[in-house]
Amino acid sequence: MYEVELKVAADHETVRERLASLGADRRRHVVQTDTYYDAPHRDFAETDEALRVRREREDGSDGENEERDATVKLTYKGPLVEAASKTREEHETVVADAAALEGILDGVGFTPAFTVEKDRTFYRYAGYTVTLDDVTDLGEFVEVETEAEAIEEAREGAIDVLRDLGLDPDEQIRTSYLGLLLDTPE
Repeated sequence: MYEVELKVAADHETVRERLASLGADRRRHVVQTDTYYDAPHRDFAETDEALRVRREREDGSDGENEERDATVKLTYKGPLVEAASKTREEHETVVADAAALEGILDGVGFTPAFTVEKDRTFYRYAGYTVTLDDVTDLGEFVEVETEAEAIEEAREGAIDVLRDLGLDPDEQIRTSYLGLLLDTPE
């Protein structure tokens, strides 16, 4: 299974209005903190892979019990598989004990490399997940994604969704938020 994703920079106010006019279903709002890890045996920047631990809090959690309220997931993202989208093989699992996971990663030589923080609102439209991302130190983006075996068909559908939202698929950004942050001058 592949995650087929298209991402563009976009003003959220305009996109929210368009989603409402299209009858899109607002699903949920979360705050995510993603910690990316370096591997001891290869350079993920060179191989275009990622190992990530994500802490996700649903809108409405009290913030004081952030660790208790957070869902923790471990994700491996493979290299991009095509030039026309951000399609990757992805494997993800929920983790019951974040401290134990960090101990395991540390024990086998994986080290935290960078953290990305996002405020995300998810919608469902035309069989796709449309995510409005506000990324700390980067700005506002819209992602259109789905999981699929048929990459080309899923990509073409995502292009149609972007167009329905009044966005230009030719402005697609294939770089991850991590990559964009690492490329941002200080």
